[in-house]
Amino acid sequence: MRHRVLCLAMLAGLATAPGFAQTGEGTPSSQQIIQQLTRGIRVGPTTGAPPQVDPQQRSEGTTAPAGVPAISISVTFATGSATISPQAEQALGALGEALASAELASFRFRIEGHTDTVGDARTNQNLSERRAAAVATWLIRRHRIAPERLEARGHGEAELLVATPDNTPEPRNRRVQVLNLLR
Repeated sequence: MRHRVLCLAMLAGLATAPGFAQTGEGTPSSQQIIQQLTRGIRVGPTTGAPPQVDPQQRSEGTTAPAGVPAISISVTFATGSATISPQAEQALGALGEALASAELASFRFRIEGHTDTVGDARTNQNLSERRAAAVATWLIRRHRIAPERLEARGHGEAELLVATPDNTPEPRNRRVQVLNLLR
């Protein structure tokens, strides 16, 4: 069964779920990213009221809490590195376009780095933090996203998308996840 991308995947992995169209090699288009990051958002009845999301709605293929629109995209890094590769730049291009769009201009986003269970937890935590920061920096420099709109955070192997035992190289767990902070 063919699966389609839903969250923002870092490292070499790809978080997937059925029913989501892709472009290129499994990378969602900027419009698909916008749809996922605004999914279920309702603007309050008064001008200036904060946007609201159904607190029960979950973003499939992510570990985001219910009520938080999120997406994963495959972002490839060399083993143990936080340097964004040319392949990663291709995957991040649509994300940059989406975050720079008028539809997402009023929102802030958290870029979360995640790893699989290969290696020790401390190293994975550090690596996930460096990679999340690298993605945020790349978006700021290449797509002129205002730094105050992005927050980078690493989760290491603490929030696995796919439950695995220690030292299991699961690509879907190696990801960066983007969450809409709705403010």
